Amino acid sequence: MMLGYLLGRAGIDVVVLEKHADFFRDFRGDTVHPSTLQVMDELGLIDGFLKLPHQQLQKLEGMFGGTSVRIADLSRLHIKYPFIALMPQWDFLNFLRDSGKRFPSLQVLMSTEATDLIRRGDTITGVRAKTPDGTIDIEADLTIACDGRHSTVRACAGFEVEEIGAPMDVLWFRVGRRPDETENLFARVEPGKMLVTFDRGDYWQCAYVIAKGQYDAVKARGLPALLDDVVRIAPILKSGIAKVKSFDDVKLLTVAINRLTRWTRPGLLCIGDAAHAMSPVGGVGVNLAVQDAVATANILAAKLVQGCPSEDELDAVRRRRELPVRVTQRMQVVAQNNIITVALKSGDQPLKVPLAMRLVTALPWLQGLLARLVGVGVRPEHVHSPARS
Repeated sequence: MMLGYLLGRAGIDVVVLEKHADFFRDFRGDTVHPSTLQVMDELGLIDGFLKLPHQQLQKLEGMFGGTSVRIADLSRLHIKYPFIALMPQWDFLNFLRDSGKRFPSLQVLMSTEATDLIRRGDTITGVRAKTPDGTIDIEADLTIACDGRHSTVRACAGFEVEEIGAPMDVLWFRVGRRPDETENLFARVEPGKMLVTFDRGDYWQCAYVIAKGQYDAVKARGLPALLDDVVRIAPILKSGIAKVKSFDDVKLLTVAINRLTRWTRPGLLCIGDAAHAMSPVGGVGVNLAVQDAVATANILAAKLVQGCPSEDELDAVRRRRELPVRVTQRMQVVAQNNIITVALKSGDQPLKVPLAMRLVTALPWLQGLLARLVGVGVRPEHVHSPARS
């Protein structure tokens, strides 16, 4: 949606396909980081964006085995928007779609699912899509796969995926919240258990971390056992836990870290999760996808006026974005190996705060450094694509 907005703004004829009838579903990517807020500012959209209901998070604090820790402090950053905006992703998507309606070259097709690629020899020339009225062919000079970690377009193109691995999956659910309930804790880690909570105003968004492949075992124990564990870790959730009535209210998010070795075919480019799935560690996935979109528009918008760029020109996007992806994924793997895996495998043994986490808690400048790596990222992108509409 961000790339569609940027290309529409540049006067490029662009069609965005969304397979659902609306954007209203649970996404894991509801954390809008300073890097994305800066992009919205550069597009002149920030005032309207921040009028949407959201919460602001500056300090990432938690409990690790009963010891208080501070992971990052965005208030130490000397940037225009030193906070994370917690906002449902459907609001973000709807805002971009509505803002893009003023661009006559941008078309958003809802209830339209890409199911296959159209080819002319070795060149991708568009997509075949399923709509409520039947199958349609959409021809395009360039097709860009933005369809996530389970990308249909990527699979149809036969891209090879390099799996890096993740030791956990996440159970995603909402717990009711009273107006007088406040707590600064972001993450809670106990022996064998980990819970992350986001204050979303009238509810708590919860991410309960489990060892990879253990969902069936969690279900076998029963919902009451799961909810008892949740309340034991985070007593503040007790008053609203009844909102979780069955496992239908609990979404399993399968965590993966992977990336493509090649992002392009002639006439085709993959970006975002279709090119590199991120762990939920740091909540960076949606923001890296936005950065990919900005870089893609910066590099390709002017070239698209003349038709499809060459594959080498398309590959300039990978060459620009691969370093931030690799560095971020490496940081996520370090966090997984030294914090999450240790916690999930600890059983009933007392947890000791890892040395790295003790250092970060003790040294505010390290909290600022981590805040920059999470909130701003490596090689942040700025909007340089033209505005012709």
